[in-house]
Amino acid sequence: MGQGHHWRPFAVGLGPPWLRGPLPWVRATTGGHLLWVSGPSLWPLISRNYKGDVGLGEIENFMGLLLQREEEGTLAPLLTHGHVHFLWIKHANLYLVATTKKNGNASLVYSFLYKVVEVFCEYFKELEEESIRDNFVIVYELLDELMDFGFPQTTDSKILQEYITQEGNKLETGKSRVPTTVTNAVSWRSEGIRYKKNEVFIDVIESVNLLVSANGSVLLSEVVGTIKLKVFLSGMPELRLGLNDRVLFELTGRGTNKSVELEDVKFHQCVRLSRFDNDRTISFIPPDGDFELMSYRLHTQVKPLIWIESVIEKFSHSRVEIMVKAKGQFKKQSVANGVEIAVPVPSDADSPKFKTTVGSAKYLPEKNLVIWTIKSFPGGKEHLMRAHFGLPSVEKEEEEGRPPIAVRFEIPYFTVSGIQVTPAGSPGWCLQGGGDVTCGFSRVVAP
Repeated sequence: MGQGHHWRPFAVGLGPPWLRGPLPWVRATTGGHLLWVSGPSLWPLISRNYKGDVGLGEIENFMGLLLQREEEGTLAPLLTHGHVHFLWIKHANLYLVATTKKNGNASLVYSFLYKVVEVFCEYFKELEEESIRDNFVIVYELLDELMDFGFPQTTDSKILQEYITQEGNKLETGKSRVPTTVTNAVSWRSEGIRYKKNEVFIDVIESVNLLVSANGSVLLSEVVGTIKLKVFLSGMPELRLGLNDRVLFELTGRGTNKSVELEDVKFHQCVRLSRFDNDRTISFIPPDGDFELMSYRLHTQVKPLIWIESVIEKFSHSRVEIMVKAKGQFKKQSVANGVEIAVPVPSDADSPKFKTTVGSAKYLPEKNLVIWTIKSFPGGKEHLMRAHFGLPSVEKEEEEGRPPIAVRFEIPYFTVSGIQVTPAGSPGWCLQGGGDVTCGFSRVVAP
């Protein structure tokens, strides 16, 4: 993951009741040679010191600093106490923190912390206080393999699972020999994989973030996408994929009407970046099974796929009626699944009554929301929901303002950006050792 960047203690811990509220508190730091585990009181649950140049006592300053910055409203992802810097992330009810005294590569530190979360989730399914407490031994084994003397090492969970195995809470030591994948040039794929039928499945998953004003103008529009593969191939196959990338179309003199301009592109480590820079071909030897090949972002004007109109009627000072109309503005052959429309209501509303043309509505008083749920929403259709509330104080609603209506849904086999993923070259897939390949494509959009 990089060279020349040293981090210090790594710890996972439980914080004080006034800081955690209903959730336990855990943190983690990197570096140093000392290893320590705290009790179930105010201090971290577990730690790993990789270099020893940051004292373990320094970690205790993070708790008070975090609380102080929260109270002041100046909380930041990087906190400093004296000469020690704390780089932290939060996952569920846990905090993971890396400490350093040097001006290190912050992006690398955060990448490592998120990779630790990913690996722990692969092993324990859910990363929380209980999973740390129940698996101290395997957590220490993983921390030793993930980093050595401040340098990130093996961070691929599939490779780690080859020689750090788990059955319940018991650590198995059946394999004493480090697998060859750790020392191979292709460290993410084991040798000797064989399948009777070679198959590759590709999913293009896009999330659309839209913010629309009351008059219908789009204030924010962006698409965040990932390309995921499910690979069942024998041997060491080399795959090549092409995209309708605007840079490629401009280099080859083709029209750019059907191309997309990708931003913030991030690839899996298996992709040959030099090949992509040269001719925009994604060439790679894939890991076995499921993995994320790449992620991207693009800013483009996208019309709301489900258009929302709302009307609020007030009756004297005692009640209010909210009418919400939802219209599918996508192709009729497509269907949006799991539609959730969150409609904000005044905090002092009571006595809710609902009427919907489809789906069901539920009032969540703790969030001051009405959630209108529609299981299946075909394109081109319109649906209505009416909500009636008793309202002791209409004036109070005016003071609070009106938060925006939020809409969440998924449309299978549909992409907003227009990105196209195709096999590159001829015959497309290059397989060492031959063999036919069945390739399946599916597209999903989840605004």
